[in-house]
Amino acid sequence: MQPNEATDPVVVREPDASKGARPVLRGEGGREASFLPSTPQSQTSHPLPDPAAGIGLVIVGDEILSGKRADKHMDKVIELLAARGLALDWAEYVGDSPGRITATLKRAFDGGGLVFCTGAIGAAPDPPPRQCAATALGVGLQLHPGAEALIRERMQDVAREQGVPYEPDRPDNIHRLNMGVFPVGARLIPNPYNKIAGFSVGHVHFVPGFPVMAWPMVEWVLDTQYAPLFRQAAWAEKSVIVFGAMEASLTPLMENIEQAHPGVKVFSLPSVDHPQYGRHIELGVKGAPVAVEGAYTALLSGLRGFGAELGPELVR
Repeated sequence: MQPNEATDPVVVREPDASKGARPVLRGEGGREASFLPSTPQSQTSHPLPDPAAGIGLVIVGDEILSGKRADKHMDKVIELLAARGLALDWAEYVGDSPGRITATLKRAFDGGGLVFCTGAIGAAPDPPPRQCAATALGVGLQLHPGAEALIRERMQDVAREQGVPYEPDRPDNIHRLNMGVFPVGARLIPNPYNKIAGFSVGHVHFVPGFPVMAWPMVEWVLDTQYAPLFRQAAWAEKSVIVFGAMEASLTPLMENIEQAHPGVKVFSLPSVDHPQYGRHIELGVKGAPVAVEGAYTALLSGLRGFGAELGPELVR
């Protein structure tokens, strides 16, 4: 996709008689955009996210929807959350369409929940989510001074590794500064792999599409900003294999269990060709361990009342 001159800023260098070259953002028609230093913000300056909004994941990229790349992020994010007693509530895949990305991110910002967005950092001409994030927020874009410093460090590191002089004003090096252009007010997420930072706005956090970069960054966000949400060993799941029953006939029992045991979720996973159990339903409950015990006892009692044939019991 070609760059959008009306929305995609380009970092260039212009001479300044007193200070030498300086970075300037160019927007629509080549006009200079505002260049404002980001105000440092505490990583803990925001209240915790709305629990009712849940935890979400937005995965951006045409290459995933086209099948050129297989997504690895969702499984890993589920794993990282589970290790902290948390669970993913929703996920969306979005192609490289500015309109769709913007609409998705606006819902994320407005929802008030914790959200991670992958595929957000890069210098390619397709519309990175950072530009759509700014549109969704109704704010401008700016070169974050902290991100700029890290990008320059990275360029110097590469120059040393290659045994060549560092040329800060070389066109390709100037272009790399685009990777530090974020919505006004964004906070940085450190990237331990190559120093190219991600960013956060509120409880929506943007990381690269490369797993080797994204996953440590997600962990850093969780551990530094959301530790009060962790529920270590505070979540349980118990289920039983049910043979010879139709899911519809079990629905009233499932509804009764949830009504009688607030905070517990009942789940039903039908299977028609399981290699071990054949046609069956895995029926269970999940939630806080104390609540799960009572709900599971009631579930087994109800199933026996139906005369259902029960198989192995599973605990997670």
